Amino acid sequence: MEKQDFFTSRWGLILSALGISIGTGNIWRFSRIVAQNGGGSFLIPWVIFLFIWSIPLIITEFALGKNSRKGPIGSFIKTAGSKYGWMGGWIAFVSTAIMFYYAVITGWCFYYLYATLSGSLLATPDHLQFWNQFSTSNLPVIFNFIALAVAAFVVLRGVSNGIEKVNKVLISFLFVIIIILLIRAVSLPGAIEGLKYFFTPKAEYLLDYKVWLNALTQNAWDTGAGWGLIMTYAVYMRKNEDISINAAIMGFGNNSVSLMAGMIIFSTVFALGSGDPLSQISQSGPANTGLTLIYLPKLFSTLSSSYTVNYFFTTIFFLALSFAALTSLISMVELASKSLSDFGINKKKAIIIVAFIGFAFGIPSALDIKFLLNQDWVWGMALILSGAFISFAVIKYGVDKFRMGLINGEGCDIKIGKWYNFIIKYLIPVQAIVLIIWWLSSSISWDKEFLNPFRSENFATCVFQWTIVLVSLFLLNKKLNKFFINE
Repeated sequence: MEKQDFFTSRWGLILSALGISIGTGNIWRFSRIVAQNGGGSFLIPWVIFLFIWSIPLIITEFALGKNSRKGPIGSFIKTAGSKYGWMGGWIAFVSTAIMFYYAVITGWCFYYLYATLSGSLLATPDHLQFWNQFSTSNLPVIFNFIALAVAAFVVLRGVSNGIEKVNKVLISFLFVIIIILLIRAVSLPGAIEGLKYFFTPKAEYLLDYKVWLNALTQNAWDTGAGWGLIMTYAVYMRKNEDISINAAIMGFGNNSVSLMAGMIIFSTVFALGSGDPLSQISQSGPANTGLTLIYLPKLFSTLSSSYTVNYFFTTIFFLALSFAALTSLISMVELASKSLSDFGINKKKAIIIVAFIGFAFGIPSALDIKFLLNQDWVWGMALILSGAFISFAVIKYGVDKFRMGLINGEGCDIKIGKWYNFIIKYLIPVQAIVLIIWWLSSSISWDKEFLNPFRSENFATCVFQWTIVLVSLFLLNKKLNKFFINE
């Protein structure tokens, strides 16, 4: 029996939890979505959905992991019952499937940091060509391996000596770097125009349902709520650790980073860009890399007449991006290895297995951008269903019983009121259903071959891959249960 490891302090737990939620989506995706959805108008529904999607699910995941001391499968069997272990299996599978290509993206960040340090990124006259040469070479495979090796090494050192210590350093430095970048960005001539657009709401956008749906989608994807990652870290919470305060700090901390990153990008593009700044921020480019890996490096190279200044700010930008990506990847490796070790596999052996499988299954995404886009579409969408399953587990257990016993129980500093019952029982399921229907129906409208399951991003490829996994897990449910029930 392996000795239980715990986070040594609330600060360590909170920073590690922030490491889950603060990822490339805060720096990479957020600003692009804001630019496409009315700037300040987008921020209003985005904040609303933080309270009625993200924070309630984060609270729930903390309670599930703390109570069960198991990964998603064991948590679901203990909470929802033996018939629903396959739902926990779905959550574990989806986050692991995301890990396969997210390690590749983390590798991209590492490479761009290396290219900045070596001077080659600032020296290139064509940043699109620079990206194309990198992405079509074998370098993404090599950096995919490096990313997983680093993440696995951290997880191998355990929770208190590995995950906690590394997140304390990386997340603390990440905040410092972002603040430095923010001070520089808002001081640029013309930055105020970018900030005005970023924070000024417009009524016509607030009346557009698509803006609200995109705001809900951003919350579902960038806070880590519903991924099962928080549930896994909560396994290592101390008994006297409060849930509600940690969940609130995690939610607000994540969104604060998104806001600061948005201010940096809007200020920089409005100040230094040429032409329409909104179209420049909105550009996705190959694999949605247009803003972060192509356009921003170009702007950073013109930040000042001093090469040293440009070198410094470009370096710390990609250092921040690499830190954000790595801390999220570490949590994915921990979830997958914890799910394996719950079945009796030695934890260290499980981590090594996860790292090698992660590398092997990440190779297709490293070599083919279309494959990565397909996996991002399929399993990114699947996170919405994961959130719905977590809500279902609480409903099966009894929402009020869950709130009073598992959330407001031992270690509780601030009690959660009955508002939680209404959100988990009604609002989360409704939001999940609306999002899934909207995204799948939208994919039908933009792809004439929506019934072809071998397209990158369409209705059929999503339903096809989901069905294979869901049916397989459902058929394996009895086997999944045997270990946990007889334990």
